[in-house]
Amino acid sequence: MGQEASGIRINKYLSEVGHCSRRAADKLLEQGRITLNGVLPELGTKVMPGDTVEVDGKPVGQPTKQEDHVYIAYHKPVGIVCTTDQKRERDNIIDAIGHEKRIFPVGRLDKPSEGLIFLTSDGDIVNKVLRARNHHEKEYHVTVDRPIRGSFIEDMAGGVPILGTVTRRCEVEQTGPRQFRIVLTQGLNRQIRRMCEHLGHNVVRLKRVRIMHMHLDVARGEWRDFSAAELRELHSLVDASKKTVDDGE
Repeated sequence: MGQEASGIRINKYLSEVGHCSRRAADKLLEQGRITLNGVLPELGTKVMPGDTVEVDGKPVGQPTKQEDHVYIAYHKPVGIVCTTDQKRERDNIIDAIGHEKRIFPVGRLDKPSEGLIFLTSDGDIVNKVLRARNHHEKEYHVTVDRPIRGSFIEDMAGGVPILGTVTRRCEVEQTGPRQFRIVLTQGLNRQIRRMCEHLGHNVVRLKRVRIMHMHLDVARGEWRDFSAAELRELHSLVDASKKTVDDGE
């Protein structure tokens, strides 16, 4: 990683310095909030050694070496919002964690939900994980508002029509009168809640207990750093996914 002699695209530069993900950088470019040597750059412009990049008029530093980045696993409580907007959202995830470095969440977990979520200062890994989100397992424990009967489990597993599509087949297992576990390889907006609602149930508790190789193992509201082995496995998984996902670059 780092700035090569031939330069790196400005969105990748901003992800490497830990400012934001590439997708967010593209939006900043569209909004005219980024300057390169005092000039508004175009999408795809490369940053060369010695160039000055500013966001909202403030200089952005040099890319951080991978070993200097932080990668954490957090048990998000109900009520915390997965946003970096500390001004507009009082219950934002950044203030809840209070990390000394600038970090941002990898993906989302709804405000009424709890469980495992990753946060990092490495915008490049955020981009890779989100790009490959439809290829990695996420496991949830769910409680609904009334007893599970009939073909509910089979219907959930087989695919449910929501948001103009049919959800991908998935693993679902009933674990109690109103409880089930579900493993998704998809990331539609409020997917599990919408699936349950379509089948006549409302979710009263939703907890994410696993993302890929990482299991929830910290108390609610607590976080921990990835181990070296966990980080190596994460990079291995997302790099493998790049071979099957068109990243548009």
